[in-house]
Amino acid sequence: MTHRRRVMITALVFLLPTIVGTLIFRLIPIGWSFVLSFYQWKVFDTATFVGWDNYAHIFRSPISLGVFVNSAVFSLIYVVGSVVLALVLAVVLNNGLRSSAFFRGAFFMPFITATVAITLAWRWIFSTRFGVLNNILMGLGVDNPPAWLADPTWALPAVALVSIWKDVGFYMILLLAGLQTIDPTLYQAARVDGAGPVQRFWKVTVPLLTRSLFFVLIIAIVRSTQTFEITYALTNGGPNGASTTLAFFVYQKAFVDFDVGYAAALSYIMCVILGLLTLVNFYFRRRWVHE
Repeated sequence: MTHRRRVMITALVFLLPTIVGTLIFRLIPIGWSFVLSFYQWKVFDTATFVGWDNYAHIFRSPISLGVFVNSAVFSLIYVVGSVVLALVLAVVLNNGLRSSAFFRGAFFMPFITATVAITLAWRWIFSTRFGVLNNILMGLGVDNPPAWLADPTWALPAVALVSIWKDVGFYMILLLAGLQTIDPTLYQAARVDGAGPVQRFWKVTVPLLTRSLFFVLIIAIVRSTQTFEITYALTNGGPNGASTTLAFFVYQKAFVDFDVGYAAALSYIMCVILGLLTLVNFYFRRRWVHE
């Protein structure tokens, strides 16, 4: 046996557990869920082949369409809010702010904190009668502050706000890493040419940070479609489905209603939507990302 062949066999032996695990726990379930999306199966009943009916019902159902609208609104608030806020924080902390190391850790801490602990704190903040937020509003003269988590108008923005607060530190760190690769002499040259802080930001910082911004944007879009824990802990999709997004709707159909076929169809629609959004971003990448 040649040395090259021995190396290949050794590599295959080490890779085999990962290959088998990926096959059993990822590829086979993905394929099986696609098959199930063409069946009506309530777990305890006999599976019935219905073809494309699950997919057709999703686009005919007012409830499903409402969930798509909620998901779009949530994604818009989350992506814009988290990316813009992360950029602002990264720029401020990169400009030699005193105690910047402390603030980096403080802003990053929510990202690594257990979601349950975070949502318990925010439920108290959003509490209608005893919440910090409403007490502040009443102190400012607002007579009837909203019941944030119980109000159909405010429940979804409240969930988006908590999600932004939790994740913005992670995006900030990624953008900080990008900012620290920018040559300081470029700022010095711009300052010599008479460029002010705003001009330096738009003419130097943003163009040289577009690769990091693109990466953060893709991650934010993906995470916006996967929101579940915060929704589950804060509102459980309520009131009356006002904060139910697509990922949470899949959970409800699969593990509350036990409509596995319908949930599988929803999952694949979510996958297609996410794929299309990613492709659109990559298509427009060449127009605004500076290599």
